[in-house]
Amino acid sequence: MSTDDLKAILDLDCEARYEYFLDLVGEEREIWILVNSDEHFLKLHSEDQGGFEYLPIWPSTEFAEAFATEDSDLQPRSVALPQFLNRWLPGLKKDGIEVGVFPGADDSVWITEPADLEQDLRDELNRF
Repeated sequence: MSTDDLKAILDLDCEARYEYFLDLVGEEREIWILVNSDEHFLKLHSEDQGGFEYLPIWPSTEFAEAFATEDSDLQPRSVALPQFLNRWLPGLKKDGIEVGVFPGADDSVWITEPADLEQDLRDELNRF
């Protein structure tokens, strides 16, 4: 993917990036997170709505790498979609952690409940 293509997609609004995420993950069957050198996954904190934690996720390694450029300790890690659906999302729900789908160039992010993302991903998979 060219730098111009990457930038154009990152400049899309939240809803368009969310749709792009669903399409690409439906095809590739994996999502991307960031982990540090201790193998801890990146969680971010939002002050919106009284404050909450969320797991940022991306549809490809290029987008995760672009987000991680400011922190050299973070590396992209793929998670197979079945594992994400069956282990990660239930764990996030149990721990009260939201999901931040595909943060953009302007730091906007689509925040969703794990159960809602699971339903959207399963709906996307049913299209194939």
